[in-house]
Parts: sequence; C-alpha cells; structure tokens
Amino acid sequence: MTDLIEWDDFLRVEMRVGTIISAEINKKANKPAYVMEVDLGELGIKRSSAQITVNYTPEELVGRRILCVCNFPVKRIAGIKSEVLITGAPDETGAIVLAEFNLPLPNGSRLA
Repeated sequence: MTDLIEWDDFLRVEMRVGTIISAEINKKANKPAYVMEVDLGELGIKRSSAQITVNYTPEELVGRRILCVCNFPVKRIAGIKSEVLITGAPDETGAIVLAEFNLPLPNGSRLA
C-alpha cells in the first residue's frame, strides 16, 4: 500500500467531469498524442494533450465524459498549453484507458 493521505489532501485535488468536444493529432508531439478540447461547464473549455492514440481514434473521443484534474498548473506539452490532466490507467500493454462515466453528468461536476 502507498502512503496514506488525509481527507483534506484528497479534497485539494480538483477532479471534474468534462466532455471531449474535439480531438486531433498533435503533430508536434515526439510520441503519438492528441490535442483535445474539453467542456468543463462553469470552468469553460480547456485544452489538453494526451498519449491515448493506441486505444482511441479522434472520432471515438468526441462526446466521451471523462475525469480531469483541473488544478494543476498550466504546462506546455508538445507545442500546446495543456490546461487540464485527462485521467486514465494503463491496460495490460501499457496503453492508457480513459477514466470515464457511462451515465449523464453535468460538465464541471466535481468528483466527491
């Protein structure tokens, strides 16, 4: 088991539901990646770059409800300003599978 954290530590991580509204290949990335725009409701539309090309095509990504970390500092990744971290976990080959929701939720809903 990893180090235990306090409830307040968990609350500091702002994880919210967003809907991917666009996805395209990030041509400047050294490793295959997509640039995506995510609608986060009251937080607005944010951009992110993610190396998720093994399991998803750009067309398959649009409309997916995903979980994003919204309070990391903005980071430049392969020529774009990445404003949120799109979450996922590696499958048995190491390719990322998105953390997503299968029932409707409002964009911007905070993970509780």
